Amino acid sequence: MVSVSTAGADQAAPDAGGDERPSAAAWRNLVVSTVGFTLTFWAWNLIAPLAGQFDDDLHMTSFAQSVLVAVPVLVGSLGRVPVGALTDRYGARLMFPMVSALTIVPVLLLIPAHTSYGALVLVGFVLGLGGTTFAIGVPLVNSWFPPKQRGAALGIFGMGMGGVALSGYFTPRMYQHSENLPFLVLAAALAVYAVLAYVLINDRPGRPVPSTPLTTRLGRAGRLRVTWELSALYAIGFGGIVAFGVYLPTYLKTWYGLDATDAGTRAAGFALVAVVFRPIGGWLSDRVHPAVVTSVALGAVAVLAVVQAFDPALVPTATICLLVMGAALGATSGAVFALVARVTPQPQVGSVTGIVGAVGGLGGFVPPLVMGAVYSAKDSYSIGFMLLSDLALAGCVYAYGRMRDAGREKGQAA
Repeated sequence: MVSVSTAGADQAAPDAGGDERPSAAAWRNLVVSTVGFTLTFWAWNLIAPLAGQFDDDLHMTSFAQSVLVAVPVLVGSLGRVPVGALTDRYGARLMFPMVSALTIVPVLLLIPAHTSYGALVLVGFVLGLGGTTFAIGVPLVNSWFPPKQRGAALGIFGMGMGGVALSGYFTPRMYQHSENLPFLVLAAALAVYAVLAYVLINDRPGRPVPSTPLTTRLGRAGRLRVTWELSALYAIGFGGIVAFGVYLPTYLKTWYGLDATDAGTRAAGFALVAVVFRPIGGWLSDRVHPAVVTSVALGAVAVLAVVQAFDPALVPTATICLLVMGAALGATSGAVFALVARVTPQPQVGSVTGIVGAVGGLGGFVPPLVMGAVYSAKDSYSIGFMLLSDLALAGCVYAYGRMRDAGREKGQAA
């Protein structure tokens, strides 16, 4: 553990001692990668806001809807592991436009598939590709920005989660206007972006390019204890955002009796709050230890999840609980990746990001299935919210008790 951290500190030293002001190229890469992350996240979340519309024709059970919206999350999460490692090897200039262009295929396949449950699940499997771009953007942004500003920069990039909010708001409205419109519009946007990304994104000159095989690099990243500690915290923070993003429309429609459009709009509001607070979490982490930010945010989630478990009225109590939980989960996500930038050797950022992002995404895969299964069995969502409270409390205690010291090993090695 110490030898790995020593190598990472030695390689990061020139960066830490160089110019502390980001270049114009750094800001350009940040903006372009954030736009791409937003569009691919929109694609990744295309099915969730339309699940209620599809159910009118397909008559799905609650669990079947949960499976449908969770499949893209699963594939997009697991896909971050190889995509992150491939980004370490080939760079974001190749990977970002390539993945964006490939995502067009499942987006267009939703047009003929949306009348069949089996076809939707299969296309959702391929649609998960859109969720892998997170593991491309993090190492790109991390390499361009000096250490003291990486937390805020990664938080800004994380605002690409706003694709979930855009999808929740615009997708059902475009679908009501024309069933094919959201898929055609997004496919066109992804095509334009793929061309622009190829022209405008460039990897930082002199970035360390690993020469070892993919499996070896993933094995090294997997042997770092901090990789799994960060993964657990990110599974709660980012996983909570994804879980709410894909299942909140169903929850609001089922429990509070909202129509699909209203439920999608309110879910978009939740996602928007989470997006806004992600860079705030990163900014705070540049000034306060990111483990402290993580602990405070998860403590708030633990308390509010208990309140929501008692099924309060939608206005104002439930609305306030859900929005504040969105803010706290967003801040947690930003703070955890500020920790990634602080404790991970630069050549391994892509590989570690892939694993952390994968586990975080898996954190969003499980809750919709649990919520659907619990509601089918108990006709209540209270158990699901109590489980969220327990996980958030555990993360709160662990972040404060253990992760405050995680960065010191690297500094002592240097």
